[in-house]
Amino acid sequence: MATRPDEFLFLHDSSAGVAPRLLGCELVRMIDGHKLRVKIVETEAYDQSDMASHSFKGRTPRNEVMFGPSGHLYVYFTYGMHHCMNIVTGNEGHGAGVLIRAVEPLEGLDEIERRRGYKRLHELTNGPGKVTQALGVTRQLGGHNLRKEPLQLVVRPALSQEHLVQTTRVGISAAKDMPWRFFIVNNPFVSQPWH
Repeated sequence: MATRPDEFLFLHDSSAGVAPRLLGCELVRMIDGHKLRVKIVETEAYDQSDMASHSFKGRTPRNEVMFGPSGHLYVYFTYGMHHCMNIVTGNEGHGAGVLIRAVEPLEGLDEIERRRGYKRLHELTNGPGKVTQALGVTRQLGGHNLRKEPLQLVVRPALSQEHLVQTTRVGISAAKDMPWRFFIVNNPFVSQPWH
C-alpha cells in the first residue's frame, strides 16, 4: 500500500500537536501471513523538555531513535514485561514521540485475539502493552519506517474537535499533570476514559 510522502508532513510538528492528529489514523501490520488493521484511539505526547520523556536527559543508545527522523518507530521494554511503541515526531535532533496507548481492531480480529490470549473484546487493545502484544511489535521493530511494511501508518482525515478529549497523562509519576493525553470520545477501547 503506497503512502504519499506529503501525508506524513504533519509528523514534523511537535508531539503535542501530532498526538491528537493521529487519532483515527490506522496501523496496518503484516505478520505470519496475517493482515492486522487497527485504528488509533488514544495517544500521549512526550518531548525532550518533559521530565517524563525518555529523551529528557539527552540522547543515549536506548533512545537514539527518538532523535531521528519523524515517522519512525521507537519501541521500548518496560516493567520487565511489556513493549510500548511510539511514533517519532518533530525535527531530527529533537527527541520527541507519541505513545500509542490504545487502538480499535478493524481487521484480523481472530489473530489479534489469539495473540492476546482470547481476552474480552474491549480489553484486547486498551493499553500500550496490549497494543504491541496484539500487533507483534517488539524492539526488533525499533527504528522501523512506518511508511513501509510490515507495519505502516495509514493517515486518515483529522477528527473534529468535538470527537476528541484532552486530559493529563496516566501511568507516570513525573510531569503527570501535562495535558498531553488524547483520545476519541466514547470509544470503548480507550484505556481510562474516566481520567
